[in-house]
Amino acid sequence: MQTLVCTTPGELTYQAGVKPELTPSNAIIRIRRIGICGTDLHAFEGTQPFFNYPRILGHELAGELVEADGAPDFEPGEAVTFLPYFNCGHCIACRSGKPNCCASLNVCGVHSDGGMVEYLSVPSYSLVHGNGLSFDELALVEPLAIGAHGIRRANVQPGEWVLVIGAGPIGLGVMEFARIAGGKVIALDINESRLDFCRNRLNVEHTVLATAPDVFDQIAKITNGDMPTVVIDATGNLKAINNSFQYMAHSARYVLVGLQKGEISVSHPEFHKREGTLMSSRNATRQDFEHVIASMKNGQVDPTTYITHRVTFGQVSDKFASWLNPANGVIKAMVSMND
Repeated sequence: MQTLVCTTPGELTYQAGVKPELTPSNAIIRIRRIGICGTDLHAFEGTQPFFNYPRILGHELAGELVEADGAPDFEPGEAVTFLPYFNCGHCIACRSGKPNCCASLNVCGVHSDGGMVEYLSVPSYSLVHGNGLSFDELALVEPLAIGAHGIRRANVQPGEWVLVIGAGPIGLGVMEFARIAGGKVIALDINESRLDFCRNRLNVEHTVLATAPDVFDQIAKITNGDMPTVVIDATGNLKAINNSFQYMAHSARYVLVGLQKGEISVSHPEFHKREGTLMSSRNATRQDFEHVIASMKNGQVDPTTYITHRVTFGQVSDKFASWLNPANGVIKAMVSMND
């Protein structure tokens, strides 16, 4: 079968691979869609933590189930996605019902080879029914579930001001599920075109350009001087993360959905006087996947809104570098496979 390998930062190479055979407790998926996410782009850049080369990228995936062992509720030929976070089942996190932050987590496309292949073997326990969604929609369940998990971590309550820093695909998902939870969303980004997307496509009423000289004052005005009780970073940018502590209301929660390699710096007195809460949000759980699928089915989320660029599998290596350029306006690039 054909595969696409990130051999080293900045290099993607098509290579022949071996089609996987069915093994106990695993399933074979014929890949039909691959969503390109920030992790893939950061890996290509060489800035992704927890990453080694060479690696086959891709974990926002949808396809047809070819065969499976130990998945009695699934039928060959049905459309599926899967949770690309393979957990041990035995560590303290797994025993506590948090397999998304397993102590020995193996993320498909990050720690092990991912879905830029024609066929992929995954643990049968990770399979998720398509429930009538299209392949495009199913490939977007995972990135939206990241946002849904971040909102669940923040425990957003109706009427709360929720500041989301970063209007990329993950940040947009955070905004969607903050809205569904009843939060009042403020979008903050350095890119005006992405803020336009928030206003025009997601109906986000309040947007702030991060390069403006009066960001703090704008947010204070929007919140009637209270400041947001939930602040969520979806940039994975150290400067943005450090700078956003100042936007926390007294008693606020700050959730880091984005990830970067550096060390966070915060004024302890400023954080302490707010009795602030700082937490990370890693990956997602089956509960989050099910919440996303239900939200798609009932019309609360239109996932195809996010798809701005489409390519075939054979075009990925030529187009990939261009998706790093903000001027190209990429929200979500979607790769068609085996069509």
